[in-house]
Amino acid sequence: MSTIIVAAGRQTVLSLQKTVMYTLPKTIIKVSKNSNVTAGNETSYHGLRISYFKNDIRTLKINTLFYLSSVFLLALSCSEKNKHVEKEVEKPAVTILIQPFKDIKPDAVEKVDEGIKKVYPNLKVLTAIDFPENTYYKARNRYRADSIIKFLNNNTKVGFVTIGLTSKDISATKGKIKDFGIMGLGYRPGKACVASTFRLSKENAAEQFYKIAIHELGHTQGLPHCPEKMCFMRDAEGKNPTNEETDFCKKCKTFLINKNWKFSSI
Repeated sequence: MSTIIVAAGRQTVLSLQKTVMYTLPKTIIKVSKNSNVTAGNETSYHGLRISYFKNDIRTLKINTLFYLSSVFLLALSCSEKNKHVEKEVEKPAVTILIQPFKDIKPDAVEKVDEGIKKVYPNLKVLTAIDFPENTYYKARNRYRADSIIKFLNNNTKVGFVTIGLTSKDISATKGKIKDFGIMGLGYRPGKACVASTFRLSKENAAEQFYKIAIHELGHTQGLPHCPEKMCFMRDAEGKNPTNEETDFCKKCKTFLINKNWKFSSI
């Protein structure tokens, strides 16, 4: 006798022994050797009636085509989702803009520029500008850092971060102290920050100024103050501990690497 195998709308006859096997998806029924399982006929096996019609083959073809089409569309959908995720991961890095105010010396700006480029090359120095009038606090002969970064933020487009550099005394409200002198201030996260040389030591002011600038830029990227005493993100706590700071700690570096910052080591 023969075995009839129906798969994907095709009928194949194979020579075997004295048994007929009728196959449909997920169903295999054996019948006696005298049974005829052909299109349009019926047969019985121990009281079980089996019907097989030509329409079954047509239906099987349609179902198989529908199944394969569904699998293809599902695979295509997953592929498009993966591409979308990859595009989100590959967002372009922001550009850091150094905005000097006219009081700061060009060599101080240059030192900060050189230091930042070592870890974040996507950088541009802008032409020096005057302070906005509303940033000056006449009572203390200071400039309000919160007003400065608000001004810078309003003039910074999406995809950019601006750091203002100055030699003037700057201040901000800290707790119950309305006008507290500071070295720098930045949004966390945000598009603007400011750093000042006014409270730095004269011996190594250039190095300290870079550390203040990189600290405030860290805030704009979302970094909080760090408990590590040698990390650039250390809280100054009203003092100037920059001489003790040597680098970003491993945790802060890892955070910034995810923001497209580059480091020679972690």
